[in-house]
Amino acid sequence: MSNSADSLPEPARHSRWRPGRVLTAAVFALAGLIFVTSFNTARGTNIRTDDSLLKLSDLIRERSQKNAELDETTAAVRDEVDALARRDDGSTKAEDAELAALEKAAGTTEVAGQGLTVTLNDAPVGARAAPGYPEPQANDLVIHQQDLQAVVNALWKGGAKGIKVMDQRLISTSAVRCVGNTLILQGRVYSPPYRITAVGDRGKLQRALNGSTAVQNYLLYVKAYGLGWKVDEQDGVTLPGYSGTVDLHHAKPVSD
Repeated sequence: MSNSADSLPEPARHSRWRPGRVLTAAVFALAGLIFVTSFNTARGTNIRTDDSLLKLSDLIRERSQKNAELDETTAAVRDEVDALARRDDGSTKAEDAELAALEKAAGTTEVAGQGLTVTLNDAPVGARAAPGYPEPQANDLVIHQQDLQAVVNALWKGGAKGIKVMDQRLISTSAVRCVGNTLILQGRVYSPPYRITAVGDRGKLQRALNGSTAVQNYLLYVKAYGLGWKVDEQDGVTLPGYSGTVDLHHAKPVSD
């Protein structure tokens, strides 16, 4: 008598558990799910869209605009308070002069005169290396925080009486920070090209830029990969006073 499976009674054959068949069925089911997903994607269903990123971008722009509006309101209120304080505060001319000097040193009042505007920009789309230079990496083609800081530091060293980055005046507590190639300055967000304007002796400012090792390093990338660099002389420029809040409570200006 044969013991093969073919000779077993029909009910017994169906009652045996065959794990191989179950595994095969699971594989086909998974493959079917993948095919359905691919089909839906091919029909235009974008499975890579991340609505949260879009919402975050909108939120950043909204907050940046809101901060700009608050800065304007703060400046208006500060001017009103200053006008009321000076109406009849009993101060002497010497005290008024000292206060004016402190405000000037703090950067909360306008400063005007000749100066320079430095513009930095990302390399153009599709930029390639100049002859003799290696092909660029992604980070070689965009403006970084260190590039902006190099220019700002050089201008201060050149005797700048005041510096404005984009449309905001810098003070002692200002921090130039970048996330990727996006500038975040005093609660507001900017994209390149970046403009840095300084009031001061143009010759001294230009010599300070030329003498800065960090600036010269940036200029190598300008030559190699086409990053943007432009210096414009200004015969007469006015920088606004800083209008934001100040967290610093105690400071002493450095004498010339």
